[in-house]
Amino acid sequence: MEKRNAYTVSKINQYIKNMFLSDYALNRIYVKGEVSNLKYHTSGHIYFTLKDEKSQMACVMFAGQRSGLRFRMTEGQNIIVFGNISVYERDGKYQLYASEIILDGLGSLYEKFEQLKKSLEQEGLFSKEHKKPIPFYAKKIGIVTASTGAAIQDIVNIAARRNPYAELILYPAKVQGEGAAQTIVEGIKTLDALKLDVLIVGRGGGSIEDLWAFNEESVARALFQCKTPVISAVGHETDTTIADFAADLRAPTPSAGAELAVCNIQEVFAVLEDYETNLFRLMERKIQEKRYQLDNCRLRLAHQSPAFQIQQHRQYASDLEEKLNDRMKQVLEKKKHQLALYIEKMKGLSPLEKLSKGYSFVTDGQGNAVKTVKTIKQGDAVTIAVTDGKIQAVAVAVTQEKR
Repeated sequence: MEKRNAYTVSKINQYIKNMFLSDYALNRIYVKGEVSNLKYHTSGHIYFTLKDEKSQMACVMFAGQRSGLRFRMTEGQNIIVFGNISVYERDGKYQLYASEIILDGLGSLYEKFEQLKKSLEQEGLFSKEHKKPIPFYAKKIGIVTASTGAAIQDIVNIAARRNPYAELILYPAKVQGEGAAQTIVEGIKTLDALKLDVLIVGRGGGSIEDLWAFNEESVARALFQCKTPVISAVGHETDTTIADFAADLRAPTPSAGAELAVCNIQEVFAVLEDYETNLFRLMERKIQEKRYQLDNCRLRLAHQSPAFQIQQHRQYASDLEEKLNDRMKQVLEKKKHQLALYIEKMKGLSPLEKLSKGYSFVTDGQGNAVKTVKTIKQGDAVTIAVTDGKIQAVAVAVTQEKR
């Protein structure tokens, strides 16, 4: 016996698990049967056995998948489980991993839901590029829902609280039972023709049969073709309909739809007040800047004006005149000083000054100054000038002194 072809148990279990994973049918499968060995674990997981007359299968629904269960499971219930079958490698056992559980009898509706959803999705009705944005401030809001019931009351109350100025227009549609889908479509088309800001299409919670009108293809196509932005607000948070995928925005509840459609007017007022404050500050700053520029322009204009130029030249001329007067006074004082010096010098050279000191000036008969006795002979007439007059005299004798 050769050992080279022997595999470990883990390898075999892993190989079998991969076979299960590669089988598409086992990865998306509906299995129906009766509940037994039910156990709600403290971790949130649910363990149970699904059985029929001949066989049984171990099943588990992990806590993260509990949103796919909308009722309390009990022993003996006939249910349909949607999920995938795989191998638990440790024990080498296969089991059904549930992602959604419904009571038996509703399976055909869920199958129809999945088929329509897949078909419309492939057609592109759910594509994001076709989604229209919901306006922030909606003045006119259309509502397609029943005229009675909690849904319309919740929408009206929330709208009145958030923005009492918003106008609500109700199309009273039948939202459950025969003919409901047709009235919903008519409501969407009627309100869309009014060119409103946004539509809310929805109703309160219920079973899958109650909500089925919002899973009809006609409603999905009406939502897709609607030119007005549409908010789908059907059921409770855990309820999902075809209308949610076809609408521009899904709200988990009608109340949440009103929250999304109607802005909080107080927040709008607060934003507007902030805008007003900022605008006022910007305007004040701009006015100050313009005033500063205007003052500069006024100052430059005043400097360039003829009157200012004349005043400047007058001031300049006045300064020059004052400087000229000061300069003239300085020159005159200097000249006076020089003249006084010259006068003093001339006094020393003046004959009159000499004469005033007892000297006299002698001239001969021809008026020539007598500088030496050699020019005068005895008997010549001479004139002697003194400070107060002249003396006519005759030389009696002439004597020359020896030096």
